[in-house]
Parts: sequence; C-alpha cells; structure tokens
Amino acid sequence: MIEVKVKDAALQQAAGEGMDAFLKVFVDAIRAAIGGELTAETMAQLNSDQVTLLAWDTLHEEVMDGGFVQLIHNGYGPFIFKNPFAKAVKLWGLRDLSKLVYDAHTLWLKYRDRIERELTEDEFMALFEQLPEFDDLDDQFVESEEEWTSLIAHYVDEHLDRFAGIEN
Repeated sequence: MIEVKVKDAALQQAAGEGMDAFLKVFVDAIRAAIGGELTAETMAQLNSDQVTLLAWDTLHEEVMDGGFVQLIHNGYGPFIFKNPFAKAVKLWGLRDLSKLVYDAHTLWLKYRDRIERELTEDEFMALFEQLPEFDDLDDQFVESEEEWTSLIAHYVDEHLDRFAGIEN
C-alpha cells in the first residue's frame, strides 16, 4: 500500500474554501502518491475508497465538461463501468449516483464501439445529436452534482484515515 499524506494546514484552508477544494486536497495527494498516473499497478497499491474517490474525480471532470459521451470517448468507460464504482458509491450512501452509473453502463455497452473509436472533432460533436439517450443522464448528473459532491465530501470527512494520513 502507498502511504498518502495531506497537510493539516492545506486541509483546513480547503475546508474553508468549500467541498470541491476539500476533495481536491485528497485527490491531489492520492495522485501525487502514485506518481500522477493511475495504472493497474498503482491502483493495486490504493485502497478501495481511494480508487473510488479518483473515479469520482474522473467522472465529475469528464461529465461536467462533456457528458458521458466525452467520458467514454476519452477512454474512461472501463475505469468507471468495469470497476465496482457504482457499488462503492452506493455503499457511501449515494444511491441515485449509483443508479445513474448503472444506467450509463447500459448505454456504454450499447454504444462503446461507436464512441471509443478514433473520430474527427466533427464526428465526435455529431455523437451528441446521434446519441440523445445520454442527454437525460448528463442532465441528471449536472442537476445532482452539488449534492453528490457534498455527500462525498462528508463521507471523506467522516473517514479521513481511509483516504490519507494528516500531517502537521
């Protein structure tokens, strides 16, 4: 196991800035501990909560930027849908997020070959019109993002030792 550490002062400052900043302290520390690259080897050195937090960060960044189509096109489908991410967030108390990820998983299986292939910018942009089934999932994510971020920050705060050691 890799030892992940965060500075108490950075954590206190981030907590004052909001839940996104609070989570970013942990995400950045976990990424730094694995050399910035999540691979099968580095993932095996993290605990399930740390991997779940990195998966949330990836899901959050990709879906907020370009929806599930972008997440899948950028190659994150296997990381989100083949790992027990949906089950983990359900155990964290985020049942709605878990259901959304399972619904997106179904669409990923249906359309992955179309979305994951090499595409021009125009072909990629056309996917959003060609695959309207993702629209409701994207909308639900955006509408619930703040609540889910809050719940995840609360979970991390209640289980700090599962994410990092705190240094003075």
